[in-house]
Amino acid sequence: MKPDVTGFFDDATNTISYVVKDPEGSACAIIDSVLDFDHASGRTDTRSADRIIAYVQDHNLDVQWLLETHVHADHLSAAPYIQEKVGGKIGIGDRITVVQETFGKVFNEGTEFQRDGSQFDALFKEGDSLHIGQLRGDVLHTPGHTPACLTYVIGDAAFVGDTLFMPDFGTARCDFPGGSPTTLYESVQKILSLPDATRIFVGHDYKAPGRDDYAWETTVAAEKASNVHVGAGRGLDDFVAMRSARDAQLGMPKLIIPSLQVNMRAGHMPDADAQGNVFLKVPINKL
Repeated sequence: MKPDVTGFFDDATNTISYVVKDPEGSACAIIDSVLDFDHASGRTDTRSADRIIAYVQDHNLDVQWLLETHVHADHLSAAPYIQEKVGGKIGIGDRITVVQETFGKVFNEGTEFQRDGSQFDALFKEGDSLHIGQLRGDVLHTPGHTPACLTYVIGDAAFVGDTLFMPDFGTARCDFPGGSPTTLYESVQKILSLPDATRIFVGHDYKAPGRDDYAWETTVAAEKASNVHVGAGRGLDDFVAMRSARDAQLGMPKLIIPSLQVNMRAGHMPDADAQGNVFLKVPINKL
């Protein structure tokens, strides 16, 4: 089946969130939603999520899933807010426990922070499936960018998160804790083994040099032929050398510190103190 896919581009973080709809009914899933966050003031805003909610309500859609491709380091998830407004179960890869263990230490979280993925409604592993109405979605574990990265193959569409970008921009960085260029290469090959006509929907677009417009849909065939990092049969050793050198020059995403603390909690803020105040931590010389 060919799902109806609508993308919502967030200018502040270059993130694309998706509403994926059963073409024969009203059931849908929302993938990689965004909670707006102003780092300077520490204030959140729901305008990006409200656009999606308005779309869902205007089209009388039944939200069954709120899917995360991974624990994002560049934006906060709006999944709990959207869940409160229109429903849906929050799902992520079962290796979230590895991410929680790693960053639980980085942020010096106490024993009250559960590292078992229980903040999420569903934890998926390789080979699992889910349904969106009559649509079947299959789960591929595609780590390398992070240990918990998933690709959701829903009908003829694959939602790859940060694993792959548009062919003219390449692939994800691998220098976060738990990342690996070798593992990422293997995950990319898994995605590229899907049928050539499979539509690929990427998690971000940064408008590669020479391109005038943002874009987020391509195909397996196009990625295999012309992805600037892995296309045209590029080998593992060459990719690892290129990716390692490139990552060594990259700075940290500007929202990595709030994003990780919130997203490893399924989009929830840390618990408030006795006065109802919520705080995020800034680890020094840890990232």
